[in-house]
Amino acid sequence: MQVHEIIENIKKLPESDLKILLEWIEDFEQTLWDREFERDVKLGKLEKLADQAIKDFRAGKCQEV
Repeated sequence: MQVHEIIENIKKLPESDLKILLEWIEDFEQTLWDREFERDVKLGKLEKLADQAIKDFRAGKCQEV
């Protein structure tokens, strides 16, 4: 099934089914984001950001929220 076919079928869903689908998509998207974040952490992609945050904290550049 092509994406445009899926879209057309989604447009035909009753509102109650559409709500279920949207909740599923939101959960699925969150799972994908979590996986990407964990992968980036393992690959060290966030090290520079963490190092800068630590430097800023030690330099007193942080404010309590």
